[in-house]
Formats: sequence, structure tokens, C-alpha cells
Amino acid sequence: AGSERGRSVLQRLPALPANAGDIAGDIADARGVVQRATDAMPRRLPGEQLPTLLAGTELHPHWEVVAQRCLSCGNCTLVCPTCFCSTYTDHTPLGTGEAVREQTWASCFEVEHSNLGGRPVRATTAARYRQWLLHKLQTWPEQFGTPGCVGCGRCTTWCPAAIDLVEEAAVLTGGRQ
Repeated sequence: AGSERGRSVLQRLPALPANAGDIAGDIADARGVVQRATDAMPRRLPGEQLPTLLAGTELHPHWEVVAQRCLSCGNCTLVCPTCFCSTYTDHTPLGTGEAVREQTWASCFEVEHSNLGGRPVRATTAARYRQWLLHKLQTWPEQFGTPGCVGCGRCTTWCPAAIDLVEEAAVLTGGRQ
């Protein structure tokens, strides 16, 4: 404890068992929790096979179909525990003579998010939705060694258009799940 208050809190906690240093046991317990949570999920994506199944879907007509429903509101990216995009803005407050750089949350559903050379690379909703879904499910594993979707369902829950990532992936992969 780093303070008297911290010591007070620690004294109220139950004593740790004698085998508290058993890291292997802790890891096994944690894996068990993850496995039970996975087993309880009613719907699944095909994990390791998904990047391969999604390869070559960039021109799939379904991107336009889902874009007809998608509002590009960014709710899915706002509630996603793995989305981390941000943007930076620089400004000079009047009369201060200093420059200020601010980092703010950003979403790949914002038109300006993909600006290059003064124009958006992904100007359509279909292109932005494709970027989001393929990044989560196809290219994220290549970048980070794990899928960009943790299976929480927040993107579907908070989508005002009721777009379901699992259903969209099933259509794009031809139901090969």
C-alpha cells in the first residue's frame, strides 16, 4: 500500500490463500472463464477461418445492400471495446501565441476519417462499412494476432438500423460459418 488509506483498505480484504503465488493456476482459471463465456455465446463467427472466408469480398454486392440501411452514425465504433481510432487537431488560441494539439475520438464511419490529398478515400457508406467490418474480421488478425471482434454484440445492440455483424459476415462468406 502506498498510503495509510490504502493500508486500511487492504486490511479489510480477506487473506489470500497460501497458494496465491500459483500463476499457472490463475492462468488456468482465467482460461476456464473465457471458455465458459465462449460456450455460452449463442451465435459465433468462424474465428480462425474468417479472414480467409472474407478474402476477395471487396466487390461483393452486399456492401451496397447494407449501406442502404447503415446511417454511418458511428455508434458501432463508439461502443466497441477494440475500436481505438482518434484524430488530432491543431489550433492557436487567440492572443496566446501558442499552438495546441488535441486528440479526439474518431470513427472510420466519418467521411473525413479517410481524407488523403483533401478528399475522402472512402466517400460512400458502403466503402466505410466495408473498411470497418473487414478491418475487424479480416485484417485485424494479421495486424494484431487476434480478431478485432470480441463477440460482445454491442455494435448490434446500439445500431439504430439493427445491422448485425454476425449476419452480415454470414452473407459475405456465403453462409460458410
